[in-house]
Amino acid sequence: MLKIGFFGAGKMAQALAKGFLTAGLVKGENITASCAPQDTQCVEAFEGFGSKVTFDNQTVADNADVLLLAVKPSVVKTVLDQIRPSFTSSRHLLLSVAMGVTVNQLENLLPDGSRVMRVMPNTPALVQCGASVYVPGKMATIEDEKLTARLLSSVGTAERVQEYLMDPITALSGSGPAYVYVFIEALADGAVRMGMPRDMAYRLASQTVLGAGTMVRETKEHPGKLKDDVTSPAGSTAAGLCALEHGGLRYTIIQALEKATEKCKETSKAL
Repeated sequence: MLKIGFFGAGKMAQALAKGFLTAGLVKGENITASCAPQDTQCVEAFEGFGSKVTFDNQTVADNADVLLLAVKPSVVKTVLDQIRPSFTSSRHLLLSVAMGVTVNQLENLLPDGSRVMRVMPNTPALVQCGASVYVPGKMATIEDEKLTARLLSSVGTAERVQEYLMDPITALSGSGPAYVYVFIEALADGAVRMGMPRDMAYRLASQTVLGAGTMVRETKEHPGKLKDDVTSPAGSTAAGLCALEHGGLRYTIIQALEKATEKCKETSKAL
C-alpha cells in the first residue's frame, strides 16, 4: 500500500487525496499532509479522510514515499530546503503541482539523482473527472511514470506531455474549470432572466456543458461541426450564436488563455 505525503493541504491536495482514496490506491491512515496551523479547513478536511496532519514538512517526508508538492510557487524553495536533508532518491518520488516551477528548477533544489515528476491536474479530480498531464524528470524511472499515470488516471485522464506545453496546459485545463463555471453561471443567469427557476437553470446548464464535452470526446467530431448540427437556419440557436459572436466571446476566451499562459511564464522566470 502506498504511503503518500502532501506538502500543502489546499483544494488541489484535497481533490487528489479524495480521488486516491475513492479509487482505493491508498488508505486514509497512510496519508500525511502538512499545512499552516491557521488553515483549519485544511486540517479538518484531511482529518476527515482519517489522515495525519502536521505543521512540519519534515514529518511528511519521514512518513511517505510519494511526495506531492502542492504549495504556492513562492514557497517551493522553502519547502524543498526543509526536506532536502532527508530526501533520498532510493525512497522518495516527488510529484510537483506547483504552477510554473520547471523540472530543472525542482531537481536543482533537491539532492543529485532525485526522482521528480512535474504534474498538472485540475480540481475536477475531486469527482474523478480530472484532466491531468505529467512530465518526467531526468532521473525518473519507467516505474515512476507508471505510478504517476496510475495515480492521475484514478482521478480522471492522464497523459505524458513535453514540458514546453505545461504553461498553456495550466492555462487551459488547470484554470479552465473556473472559465467553465463562469459560463455555466452565465447560462443560468440568462435562463433566470427569461423566467426559469434558478435551481432548474443550474441543473440544465451544468448537464448541457457535461453533455457537450462528452460529445466532443466520444464522437471525435470537430466542435464546429457539432455546433452546426444544432444550428437550424434562422433558428433560435443561430440567433443566440450571433449574440455571442457580437459580444466577442471567442476573442475573450482566447485572450483569457493567453493571459493565463503569460502569468505562468512570469512565475517561472521569477523563481
